[in-house]
Amino acid sequence: MPYILALDQGTTSSRAILFDKQGQIAGVAQHEFPQIFPAAGWVEHDPLDILTSQLSAAVEVLGKAGATPRDVAALGIANQRETTIVWDRETGKPVSNAIVWQDRRTAPMCSRLREEGVEETVRQKTGLLLDPYFSATKIAWILDNVEGVRARAEKGKLAFGTVDSWLIWNLTNGKRHVTDRTNASRTLLYNIVEDRWDEELLRIFGIPASMMPEVVWSSEMVGRVTTPLGPGDVAIAGIAGDQQSALFGQLCVGPGDAKCTYGTGCFLLQNIGGTFRLSGQRLVTTLACSTARKPEYALEGSIFIGGAVVQWLRDKMCFFSFAPDVEGIAASVDDSGDVVFVPAFTGLGAPHWDPYAAGMIIGIRRDTGIGHIARAAIESIAFQVADVLKAMDADTGIPCRELRVDGGAAANDLLMQFQADLLGIPVHRPAVLESTALGAAYLAGLATGFWNSVNEIATMRAEAVFKPRADRAQMARCYGRWREAVERAKGWNAGGSGM
Repeated sequence: MPYILALDQGTTSSRAILFDKQGQIAGVAQHEFPQIFPAAGWVEHDPLDILTSQLSAAVEVLGKAGATPRDVAALGIANQRETTIVWDRETGKPVSNAIVWQDRRTAPMCSRLREEGVEETVRQKTGLLLDPYFSATKIAWILDNVEGVRARAEKGKLAFGTVDSWLIWNLTNGKRHVTDRTNASRTLLYNIVEDRWDEELLRIFGIPASMMPEVVWSSEMVGRVTTPLGPGDVAIAGIAGDQQSALFGQLCVGPGDAKCTYGTGCFLLQNIGGTFRLSGQRLVTTLACSTARKPEYALEGSIFIGGAVVQWLRDKMCFFSFAPDVEGIAASVDDSGDVVFVPAFTGLGAPHWDPYAAGMIIGIRRDTGIGHIARAAIESIAFQVADVLKAMDADTGIPCRELRVDGGAAANDLLMQFQADLLGIPVHRPAVLESTALGAAYLAGLATGFWNSVNEIATMRAEAVFKPRADRAQMARCYGRWREAVERAKGWNAGGSGM
């Protein structure tokens, strides 16, 4: 069986990628699906759109590669995290749309819980902060706002899951209701110190324990595909939240190893080993993938709007027709012309955690053109990453010596060079940018003997390196202007934004 199949279920599209024994891509299929915005600050998906787009991509990639399910040794799943789905255990039908990780509707609930003094309890157990980003307040919102749902949940009739759980439930025709530890650790309900769903946290958020999935390891045989709509009889052997999957895909398996994924958002993670510790810089501590079947931890900084700022320029401003075009437009000018773009479309994530921050473009002059705004948009991604890495360095006390990068926006050479210049360290970009899918493939392949060890996998890596070359004083001035702009954007929507 020459292939591993990775299902990479993301925020705007579902992809399926076949990897061969050398870790090279043998086929890709991608299906976008609709984004739903019912109110200001609300973001939803139809769970059936998630499912059908992912199943279609899985079937399509096999056809593209001229492969059959018998050619697939195992299947691994990487998924958008925190996105919350509740469904009926008997019918398998969702009770509402999925509430997406970007959704900010529960900001008032988070504020109330902070005022009640529960954030430190939550933080000590989960490593997370009280923020609408995470799953628990989304579950609570569904229970309290969808008619009849709480009563059904309290009778044990409903199941909760992040996207991995929803996919596996459907892939196995309802036989397995599971999630892995990396996804569980993003819910605000899983005690990552004691490695269990936490009864006190479930009470704080008012969520019945019966809704919770069984928790498994990221690299473990959990079942087989049985749905006739899927990719045939294939073992499901790898599960990870997309960012932890990318961390593993970049082989950041030792303490101090760090990566940043440049996708819809940007996510910077650093492996900190087997000892739980909290951040002093408002980063979060999360579970990393473990093939040793013991908890391993990572520090994480989550940036809500990364590559999505390019989508916004394409779709809302109509600056260009295709996302890769942004690089040429940005390169048409020497610099941003002192324009600073703060893309706080859904608030600010780490290390600021301001759900009321608003997007802002400042520094516009009479001679400002599309090129300056496009360049400022690209630079905004790098600036946000710098904010998180500086906070991470302060936490660990050990400055990061190199940054491994992946994700769609990492293909942008202008962005990668600016990132290296801004950080003053080398940026390493692998030849295979699909680290999220590759991590899921590695996890599934290691669980089934397709690959024997991480060391074997490491021999297959190839990469490009971007070295810093800009004037450090100039970079410091640019970064100072960014920090000033961020302070101006904070709290803009606090007076009432419909969230």
